[in-house]
Amino acid sequence: MRSLLAPRMAGFGTTIFAEMSALATRTGAINLGQGFPDTDGPREMLEAAKAAIDGGRNQYPPGPGVPELLDAVAAHQERFYGLRVDPASEVLVTVGATEAIASVILALCEAGDEVVTFEPYYDSYAATIALAGATRRTSVLRFPDFAVDEESLRAAFSERTRLVLLNTPHNPTGKVFTRAEMELVAQLAREHDAWVVTDEVYEHLVFEDADHIPMATLPGMAERTITISSAGKTFSATGWKVGWLTGPAEAVAAARTVKQFLTYVGSGPFQPAVAVALGLGDEVYRELAASLQAKRDLLCEALQASGLMVSRPAGTYFVIADAAPLGAVDGLEFARRLPELAGVVGVPVSVFHDDADAARTLVRFAFCKRDEVLVEASRRLARAGRS
Repeated sequence: MRSLLAPRMAGFGTTIFAEMSALATRTGAINLGQGFPDTDGPREMLEAAKAAIDGGRNQYPPGPGVPELLDAVAAHQERFYGLRVDPASEVLVTVGATEAIASVILALCEAGDEVVTFEPYYDSYAATIALAGATRRTSVLRFPDFAVDEESLRAAFSERTRLVLLNTPHNPTGKVFTRAEMELVAQLAREHDAWVVTDEVYEHLVFEDADHIPMATLPGMAERTITISSAGKTFSATGWKVGWLTGPAEAVAAARTVKQFLTYVGSGPFQPAVAVALGLGDEVYRELAASLQAKRDLLCEALQASGLMVSRPAGTYFVIADAAPLGAVDGLEFARRLPELAGVVGVPVSVFHDDADAARTLVRFAFCKRDEVLVEASRRLARAGRS
């Protein structure tokens, strides 16, 4: 029987996350594949959500978002980055960052347009570009340092470039783009009169001396940058699906036009709760990053002890390891065998690439788990490394 799926979506089947999570469930392995925490976020945020539900805020919220969250997002941008945005016209609340990305790409792109992004890329990027009928052009970030290749990046741009989709801190590599790399992207965007869409959902999850630099803070870029973030990663509430975008009023209006026909609105009682979370003290943000840094170190040491080669991430929830030292020649096959070998699940990085050879033996692991889970995973990995 002929597939009913539109040709532009051919190749986008069940996600690797679903496959690997099902594998973890079936085998009893520890799931370090999918990037969601196994603990809850700040108590103040959770109590605010309960209060909103009890207070009857369970119907459709306003299309752009509830006023207190719009104000909180604007205050957040000024507090952390010195960016002044108008909450009434330059902020839009979305159903997670995924919808924000989709709304912007579907609003700004059409058939014949090109979108420049880096690979490996989060899987929704490729699917959303395809939904818009646009063409994906990529520049590869290569293990172990994942530095930007200027020649490759320049070659990805053309007279048809409509926008650049940039993720920093970067999933799946854990890379935090340097100022020089950001300035190069900004320069090329200006040269080609392209928009820059930045996915900054891991903006507060940076470690040691890494410095997250929002694209909109660079000279001349605020007027051509749409910034996306969410509460899911920062406040360990991935299931709430509360995201937002900020940018010039005309770009936000375009995204809002599309967004209203995707989900219309969502996450009603969670929106005021996220507003509370965004206003929490600096110590909350620092403690979260410090906790994740310790978890990163624990898992990196375990992966190295098992014989894998590790690229130590500067941010996010994730660490990438190369399984080639253990004799692996295919990361997907290795990830499927890992539950049997070590009782742990990871995700092959090749599925986030157009050039699968660039990540043939790489596997991504998530460290946003309770310490006792990571300790047990470390024990299993060490045992597998000795066998």
